[in-house]
Amino acid sequence: MKIRLIFISVLLIFCGVMYSQTEPLTEPESADVILERAYRQAAREKKNVFVSFHASWCGWCRKLDASINDPSCSEYFNRNFVFVHLTVLESKDKKNLENPGAPEMYSKYSGGKAGIPFFLIFDKKGKLLADSFMRKAGDAPDKPGQNIGCPASDEEIAAFVELLKKTSKIGEPDIKAIKERFSKNRN
Repeated sequence: MKIRLIFISVLLIFCGVMYSQTEPLTEPESADVILERAYRQAAREKKNVFVSFHASWCGWCRKLDASINDPSCSEYFNRNFVFVHLTVLESKDKKNLENPGAPEMYSKYSGGKAGIPFFLIFDKKGKLLADSFMRKAGDAPDKPGQNIGCPASDEEIAAFVELLKKTSKIGEPDIKAIKERFSKNRN
């Protein structure tokens, strides 16, 4: 009897561990819900909203997050932006991780032509201020260009810094820190 009780206890613990390691059974929040919450927070904190489109398999997406969250420049980003991640382009077996409405938003802003990571910056009211496209001088703002993605080259980092100058308060110490940190993405 005692051995049976131990066996059943071990079996229940094993099943509990296995269940806790499976994918969540609930659907991720919709892009609309995530953005509305971000806009409210941005209004309260006088910030803009930085939307990053990413996927679980994307190494460059992880590099972008690591760069933004690096201690050398995270204070600047946290002071100026509310960050949200929207999951898109997942593999067939992980489509359940995508935020409902995120693929449509990604396409609406020409992200489908860019790859990931792809980002957008909105003001607190949801007005688009910038996207991650580098455009040639004189190109219309709605014309897709080359995706900065996770800035790594000198050209991408320079374009990223210019974008940050237009959408936030940034000084020379922050610019220097961002240039130094993002240049490490070349490796």
